[in-house]
Amino acid sequence: MQKKQFILLVAFCMAFVTLVSAQHTRYTIKNGIGVVGGLTQYDIITDNFKTTSGSGFLGGMIATVDIPHKWYTVSYGLQFSQNSIEIEGRSLANPLQVEQLEYDLMAVQLAFMLHVKLLSDNLTLDLGPQLQYNGQLDLKNSNQEDFIINGYDVLKAKDISEISPFNVNGVVGASAGIANFRLRATYSYGFTNILKKLNDNDYNLNNSDRFEGNQTMLAFALMITF
Repeated sequence: MQKKQFILLVAFCMAFVTLVSAQHTRYTIKNGIGVVGGLTQYDIITDNFKTTSGSGFLGGMIATVDIPHKWYTVSYGLQFSQNSIEIEGRSLANPLQVEQLEYDLMAVQLAFMLHVKLLSDNLTLDLGPQLQYNGQLDLKNSNQEDFIINGYDVLKAKDISEISPFNVNGVVGASAGIANFRLRATYSYGFTNILKKLNDNDYNLNNSDRFEGNQTMLAFALMITF
């Protein structure tokens, strides 16, 4: 069901961009395709766990619609990212020693962006919504599966893997460059609770609060258009 919803949203966004393009046929519209790749810094803002942001990477493709007579251009793109995050835990053998449990998170993100021209096409302010379908939190070290998450008595490292797979983000950033090469810096914030699925299980135990968390991702990327 989650996958069907994601596919429908992807189709909706593409249809919306096509409609926007069609409404500006009286202008000389320049369509383009680009590839993007870069580095990320990922974290989850939550009161439930003590986290440390981790680095990762992203790559994908972007379709651009450049409208020369307007103060903006638009684009939509699909990107894949692999991120990491560290969460504090402790072993049963040494419960007083805090250790960092490192998790990986893979995601597919579809964004529809508005690019406000600050200095013609050479410098733009970028903002828009982003739809995300992500996997589970994968613990890198399988030997730490039975470690206890810091702040809990019996919540294990493997128990928090099944997070919410479908999320909605807001993106803001800036792009700068000349000709077909652009550098882009963006900040993504998750509007949805990425830890919501953990509340389907009785993991709270001695913690009366529900699991709540909003993801953040800082990305620095190079975009090449054709």
